[in-house]
This record gives sequence, C-alpha cells and structure tokens, in this order.
Amino acid sequence: MNIALLLKTSDLNPKILEDRGAYIQAVRQGVSGKIVEQAVKALGERELFVRLLSTSSGNLNRLYHSKLLSKVQTEGVLDTLKVFDEAINVFGDENLAKEWLHTSIPALNGESPVSLCDTFEGRKLVRETLSAIEYGEFA
Repeated sequence: MNIALLLKTSDLNPKILEDRGAYIQAVRQGVSGKIVEQAVKALGERELFVRLLSTSSGNLNRLYHSKLLSKVQTEGVLDTLKVFDEAINVFGDENLAKEWLHTSIPALNGESPVSLCDTFEGRKLVRETLSAIEYGEFA
C-alpha cells in the first residue's frame, strides 16, 4: 500500500499529493489508466476503484489501457490516493491505516472509511475524521 512508491514508479510528480499546484495540473491534464492499475495493485482495493470510476470489473481492465482519464476520473483517483496517504501518515503504519480504513467507525455512521471513498463528500468526511484523530479529538 505504499503510495510514495506508486508515485515514484509512475510518470506523476511524487509531490503531487502535497503540492496543490501539481495536483490541479495533473487533474486538468488527466492521468493515464496505468495509474489506476498501479493503485489497484498497491492498495488491493479493486472494488473501490470499480465504484469510484462507475464501471464494471471487466471495464476496469480496459481503463488500465486508457491514455488519459477524464478530469472527473483523474480527480477521484488522485483524491482517493490522498485519503490513503493521509491515513498512513496519521497512523504511522500502513497496516494500521488499512485496518482502520476497513473498520466500521461510529463517527462515520458505522460505515468503514473505504466504503465512503467512492464519492467526493465521502472522502472529505474520511479526511475530516482522520484530522480529528490526528489532533486527539477521538480515536
């Protein structure tokens, strides 16, 4: 689930999740479907990306070969990577982050964070929850 390694081995700027300018530029240009393939492999979250990209499991494989994803698809993929990266940073451990992402959280109406990552508002809510955890508001 190493997001940094995923970014280093892609054609993306490794600072894309930290640098708003680079992030916006990447969204405007679109990223290749190869990024989706690498993200699915790195995170092990195939079903999440199927929901996120509003496609079927079979069509997800076709997206892997897309030269450029649309702005909406690109932003969804990059924003999801950002959520996973933030979880790793908050918990300081990839395994703990992944466990939390797949746990039913009372503050998220009993849903798991990963189940909310297929929408912008869901990802925003997960980031807000991570921020609250980081600042000791709740665990």
